[in-house]
Amino acid sequence: MIIPAADIGRWGRGILLGLVLLSPGCVTTTDSVFTTPPSPQEALERRVALARQYIGERDWENAKRNLAQAVAIDDRNAEVHEAFALVYQSTGEKELAEESFKQAIRLDRNFSRARNNYAAFLYSEQRYADAEKELEQVVKDTLYTGRPMAFVNLGLCRQQLGKPAEAEEAFSRALSMDRANSIALLELALLRFEAGDYATASRHYGTYRTAVRPQSARGFWLGIRLARAQNDRDAESSYALALGSLYPESPEYRDYQRMQRNGQ
Repeated sequence: MIIPAADIGRWGRGILLGLVLLSPGCVTTTDSVFTTPPSPQEALERRVALARQYIGERDWENAKRNLAQAVAIDDRNAEVHEAFALVYQSTGEKELAEESFKQAIRLDRNFSRARNNYAAFLYSEQRYADAEKELEQVVKDTLYTGRPMAFVNLGLCRQQLGKPAEAEEAFSRALSMDRANSIALLELALLRFEAGDYATASRHYGTYRTAVRPQSARGFWLGIRLARAQNDRDAESSYALALGSLYPESPEYRDYQRMQRNGQ
């Protein structure tokens, strides 16, 4: 599960797919003929590993070829169906992707990574309530290594569903596990700003600024509004200059220009 170092722009419009795409890992095997006959399990693991490598390289046809061979060995392996789902999702075959995600989860109800990936798929289809339901199951798995980001995704879903208090709770849970999670920090700062709690918003935003260089357009825009609310003209000017320099075509910079024109 890959997490970007900086927050991904306006992630309110899309869940953080980087956190759910199957990580290719350090696969060093090649697609050569086996020198000794492998066991079925070894052959299956080899094909899945190769498929992951090809997924990481966005080589969908070779990924499918290896997964097809894996299915021929064991058609009830949940990891194979999850990998197929990621390939289908990436190639725009949405119905096949959803069916493969569902099959992976049917085969292994405790497969949190597959459920997390399925939630990301649902979010991308703007099926926020369905995504929330899946993520609520994911975060119950205390042994899942991706649990902090699953809480972040849960918070993003709840924001889309108009549940700010529940979203804040999810982001706070993420931060309790990962104090430097830039996405949770910024989203909590935004929620506290919108609630008029500028002191707490500033605290979260200050930590966010130290965790992300450079900030996203979303981050600079919050900094501008926080500085203005606290009558800090120097900070406001600094953030505005950075926003215009780094993200001149961003919606946030247009919002800032509109605010200036309106004398707000």
